[in-house]
Amino acid sequence: MTQERTGVAALKGNPLTLIGPKLEAGGQAPDFTVSKNLLESASLQDFSGKIKLISVVPSLDTGVCDAQTRRFNQEAAKLGEDVVILTISTDLPPAQARWCGAAGVDQVVVLSDHKDVSFGTAYGVLIKELRLLMRSIFVLDKENKLHYVEYLSEMSEHPDYDKAIAAVRELL
Repeated sequence: MTQERTGVAALKGNPLTLIGPKLEAGGQAPDFTVSKNLLESASLQDFSGKIKLISVVPSLDTGVCDAQTRRFNQEAAKLGEDVVILTISTDLPPAQARWCGAAGVDQVVVLSDHKDVSFGTAYGVLIKELRLLMRSIFVLDKENKLHYVEYLSEMSEHPDYDKAIAAVRELL
């Protein structure tokens, strides 16, 4: 049975149910399978040997998600070759590609959890009521150990960008 967590997340004050475990810094990051496009998949193993910042957003077509993804796109260029920034949402891959093109986002890897919600359930961010992902940030070292975890309790708020980038810089 899949774990459900209540009382930990909301959208504009309305409670949400998250599916999956709450991950903690210090633990091993679980693998997942997401879509790069309609035909190709990606997993955590595809980014092995890199420090990973995983930026999780409900939908790129909303204000906070747009700002979050643009911010990490700007930061990505400053972090060097050893770092990859992944943005994961449940938007369909063609919609993600269209948004990235219009926004000029080309430094982060945008992936879709729409098909299997494998990432959402493994990382405890799948919103049961909406089939979207709850805003969150995960920083993993090159061996996929979790070094920083931020689960936002209110979907409409921004993550702590500075703390997330600082966590990445500590691993460089």
